[in-house]
Amino acid sequence: MARRYDSRTTIFSPEGHLYQVEYAMKAISHAGTVIGVLSKDGIVLAAERQATSNLLEQSIGSEKIYEMNDNVVAGVAGLTADANILINQSRLIAQRYLLRYDSPIPVEQLVRRLCDMKQGYTQFGGLRPFGVSFLCAGWDSTFGFQLYQSDPAGNYSSWKAACIGENSGNAQSILKQEYKDDSSSNTEPSNVTSSSMSMDDALKLSCLVLSKTIDTAKLTSEKLEFATLTLKSGKPHIHVYSSEEIDSVLKTHEAVIKPSSD
Repeated sequence: MARRYDSRTTIFSPEGHLYQVEYAMKAISHAGTVIGVLSKDGIVLAAERQATSNLLEQSIGSEKIYEMNDNVVAGVAGLTADANILINQSRLIAQRYLLRYDSPIPVEQLVRRLCDMKQGYTQFGGLRPFGVSFLCAGWDSTFGFQLYQSDPAGNYSSWKAACIGENSGNAQSILKQEYKDDSSSNTEPSNVTSSSMSMDDALKLSCLVLSKTIDTAKLTSEKLEFATLTLKSGKPHIHVYSSEEIDSVLKTHEAVIKPSSD
C-alpha cells in the first residue's frame, strides 16, 4: 500500500512517513563514514574516501571535507553533487553576513540557514530532499568550538563526538564508550561545550573508530581524509592533512588501529 504514497515528497503515508526523506537517509547510510570529535584544543574531522579506479586522475581538493568559511569546515556523507550545491550556498551565506556585519557568521546561524534550505525541499512539490548529511565543525567568539550534525529533513543537533555515513551506529557506540568528558567538573557556561580530550586524543579516537567501521584490511592515506580546526593567535585555523601527514597520524596510532593479540 505504501507504493501509492512514496512517489510524492509532500504526501504523508498513512503511518505518518515522508518516504522520500527516509530514502534520502537510507542513501546516506551507504555513504563513506565521516567522524567528528571535539577536543579542548579544537575539532578533528576524519572521512572515508570512496573507492575509485586506478585510471582516475585524482583531484587536488578533498572529496569529503570542505571549507565553508574561515571558521567552519564540514564533512559530508551522501550524494556529492547535492553536497556541492549546499556547500556553495553556505559560502554565499557566510560572505553576505561578513559583508553586512564585518564579522564571521556564528556557527549555529550558518548551520540553521543551511538546514532551513534542506527543510524547504521536503515540503514543496516537484522537488526532492538533498541526499546528504553534514558534520559541521566551527568556532566563534561566543560559544567556542562547536560540532553540529544535520540530516536531509533539516534537523540539526550539537555533539561532542558524532558519526554519519556507513556503520554510523557502531561508530557512535564506540565514541560513546571511549570519549573522555569532563562535564562533571565543567566550570564553563552551560552553552559552552567542554572536553578533557587533547587534539592527539581526538586523532587517536578517530583512528580507532575508523579501524572498527571501515571494511578494509589496512588504513592508508589513499582511503582517508583528515582535517582539524584549531586556534592560532586567537583566530580559527583550518588545516586539511596531506597524504604524508595522514600516514604519519596512522603510524603514530598504529597500536590502536592494530591492537596486539595478547
